[in-house]
Amino acid sequence: MSGKRQVFSFEEGDGKNKQLLGGKGANLCEMTQFGLNVPPGFVISTEACLDYLANETRQLPDGLMDDVREHMKRVEAATGKGFGDANNPLLVSVRSGSAMSMPGMMDTILNLGLNSETLQGEIEQTGDARFGYDAYRRFIQLFGKVALNVPDELFDAEFEQVKQKAHVTEDVGLSGDDLKEICERFLTVFGNHAGRPFPEDPYDQLEIAIKAVFGSWGGKRAVDYRREFNITPDMANGTAVNVCTMVFGNRGDDSATGVGFTRNPGTGENKLYGEYLVNAQGEDVVAGIRTPKPIDHLSEEMPEMARQLAELREKLETHYKEIQDFEFTIERGILYCLQTRNGKMNAIAMVRTSVEMVEEGLIDKEQALLRIDPAHLEQMLYPRLDPDAKADAVAQGLPASPGAASGRVVFDADRAEIFGKEQGQKVILMREETKPEDIHGFFASEGILTSRGGKTSHAAVVARGMGKPCVAGAEGISVDVQRREAHIGGLVIREGDVVTIDGSSGNVYLGEISMVEPDFTEELNRLLRWADDEAYLRVVANADTGPDATRALKYGAKGIGLCRTERMFNDVDRLPVVIEMIVSETDEQREAALDKLLPMQRADFKAIFEVMSPFPVTIRLLDPPIHEFLPSEQQLLADLEKLHHLRNSVRGMEVLASSMILLHDPDQAKQEAASMRQIVDIDMVEKTLKKKETMLKKVRALTETNPMLGHRGVRLGITFPEIYSMQIRAILEAAAECAAKDLEVHPQIMVPQVCTSEELKKVKETVDRIRTEVEAEFGHKLDFRFGTMIEVVRACMRADTLAEKVEFFSFGTNDLTQATFSFSREDAENKFLPMYNQIGILQDNPFEVLDEKGVGKLMDLAVKWGREKKPDLSVGICGEHGGHPASIAFCHKAGLNYVSCSAPRVPVARLAAAHASLLNRK
Repeated sequence: MSGKRQVFSFEEGDGKNKQLLGGKGANLCEMTQFGLNVPPGFVISTEACLDYLANETRQLPDGLMDDVREHMKRVEAATGKGFGDANNPLLVSVRSGSAMSMPGMMDTILNLGLNSETLQGEIEQTGDARFGYDAYRRFIQLFGKVALNVPDELFDAEFEQVKQKAHVTEDVGLSGDDLKEICERFLTVFGNHAGRPFPEDPYDQLEIAIKAVFGSWGGKRAVDYRREFNITPDMANGTAVNVCTMVFGNRGDDSATGVGFTRNPGTGENKLYGEYLVNAQGEDVVAGIRTPKPIDHLSEEMPEMARQLAELREKLETHYKEIQDFEFTIERGILYCLQTRNGKMNAIAMVRTSVEMVEEGLIDKEQALLRIDPAHLEQMLYPRLDPDAKADAVAQGLPASPGAASGRVVFDADRAEIFGKEQGQKVILMREETKPEDIHGFFASEGILTSRGGKTSHAAVVARGMGKPCVAGAEGISVDVQRREAHIGGLVIREGDVVTIDGSSGNVYLGEISMVEPDFTEELNRLLRWADDEAYLRVVANADTGPDATRALKYGAKGIGLCRTERMFNDVDRLPVVIEMIVSETDEQREAALDKLLPMQRADFKAIFEVMSPFPVTIRLLDPPIHEFLPSEQQLLADLEKLHHLRNSVRGMEVLASSMILLHDPDQAKQEAASMRQIVDIDMVEKTLKKKETMLKKVRALTETNPMLGHRGVRLGITFPEIYSMQIRAILEAAAECAAKDLEVHPQIMVPQVCTSEELKKVKETVDRIRTEVEAEFGHKLDFRFGTMIEVVRACMRADTLAEKVEFFSFGTNDLTQATFSFSREDAENKFLPMYNQIGILQDNPFEVLDEKGVGKLMDLAVKWGREKKPDLSVGICGEHGGHPASIAFCHKAGLNYVSCSAPRVPVARLAAAHASLLNRK
């Protein structure tokens, strides 16, 4: 016997211990103990699962089946039925349940305990042969699929043959005799594929089922799901097994089964939401085999049950103080609750319910903020269909998960993964109905479209949890997976055709429909204001133009943490001037080009200051190597070859024409030559040739073996001081012009790629000189700050001396990560990093999730040493990590003052900053 307890009845299990009992098992215990009508049962712990998986012989832990038999006796006593009793059989469900909700990812077996003898007992007890055979055929198929890997398709083929023979399209149209024939066919399929007869002993069935559910923890779809949602072993390890008395929604027209949410998981509306089927079992609803009815209709068919369901909703939400996703069964007018869990909702619903639950007094503001994963807010920031787009829907289904998506149609999950994940195409997964095995296709798709199923089907529930658009139950679409096409009336959609789905309306369109930026809801604005009140870190944005700054303000940024001046140089009107500056042979030529750029840059900065007033704007002086603004050597050589060919062709034709005509008419020869020069301006060709040759010479002179480690950033600014002088003057003059209009502006000049304080000293001398000149010219004292970007490892090590020269640090974690790992980001991400993550050498991609153990330690040291020299030193981050919630949590703990990220990630960062503050107070 094992020393630790492995099995817990619903009456005694600790409803708070989800790590031991799994979420489903813990909630079954808790619901039983606070008085809900839950069928009797027990939970086998996750520890038993881990012991089983650790055993190479795949035997259940010692004593487990003895404990199971003992608890089964308690269930028999509670129900008055016997497990394996031929006269009054007890049937049970065997269901998985880990600490973290993973809907549909592991296995379930229903109606366990049926065999040739108990089947007859069930028929005699109920007086309903059809019901008995219906339960038996379900059990054979589920048991065969889950326990012994008999393919569903083999059972489905037999089922369809019987339906065709009986001339029915719906399962409910089959008679008892039809279902009996299906059972016989299923038993044959099972025996042929499994190589053994169907097990008759109920305890053999139960032991095999327990092993199968334990084994499903390591199944592909469960592993894919945990990897996609970063469910680590400390969050959930192993699955519990829940053995629960069967109650039957397929006992007739006074029975039903359904799934409910205490509030709408798509919109957050405070109203019972769900679907049900009369005379059905639960798998029929979630699998999308039949399109169920909206829960509102229950009041017409079963008014008393509708009233009790409303009471159940109230009890669940009041007790758990969270929106609940629950399963229920009505058997002969008695309502049972079979499961509850926190509802998986999209971000729109999470935000709305958070705000409304605070207003209702159900939770406080702190709980409202903490219940939302910051990363999920991205769902609210996806584009939506342009309301002005002229397009007619070709089909309509149920709006199962909001949002819009366009992509190429694929008809199975494997191809979705190939085209979407491996080839980077945007795809829409179109299925008749989805199954848990399709989960890898969900991850790779932009959206999901099914022709069957409802709003609580597998496709809808999983898509909502991922925040992906989904249209379900579009019954006007006939899907032919074998031919890889779908039919809508006379219209044929073939694999690879582009469609657009709108999960908010249920509409399906041909082709790609234009989209517009989303609008913030009042609930989101309110929630983010609460977040700003709680956060210590200030959230600013990366923005390079006036329109960028306007967009950043819309998302709630409190300033700009990174303005990349090189982005301004790529404008089509400016690039020729930039190239003129780069290819200049003398200082005078370079300064003449810079004089043309100065008013352009000044206007840029002024536009940003005006938009962002009174918030600070951090402007990074030119960072990339200047050869990046020039064409490549290969391109220039190709251009020169074409120009030489053109020039030689024109000259050859001139000579040929002249020599032929000269013999007869010299005047005509001259006219022909002049005419050819009008067609091709040979002088312009010569000028272009010379310009391209000069440019090629410059490209070759500037070429570096490792340009990202070479002549860039401050090194460029010191080699060509006139470039930085122009930019500094443009910043300060723009600030002075704004100040002259009584506009409050706070520029911050940031020097990139610094490794020594001597570099800062040189640039600071230029700043001080230009400051004096601009203040004298405008008669106004300038208010700005001078700082540096920390992205070189030596800068971290010399932070104390750098702090003496500046007023702020801003960590450029993209380059700092490359320098710390000695990884080239582009090469690493395209070659070995995915494999490193997959086999566990690195847990995360360090360019997405800040590396706390390496890069983070450098940052900690730099902050500590910098503030020892300058206690009021402001420190922030402006790499891409600035919008990542886990990285923001680290920045809070490291004592940074602000984070900067792209504008669309600002709301995510604002909520993440509040989380960091709230969680570090506890």
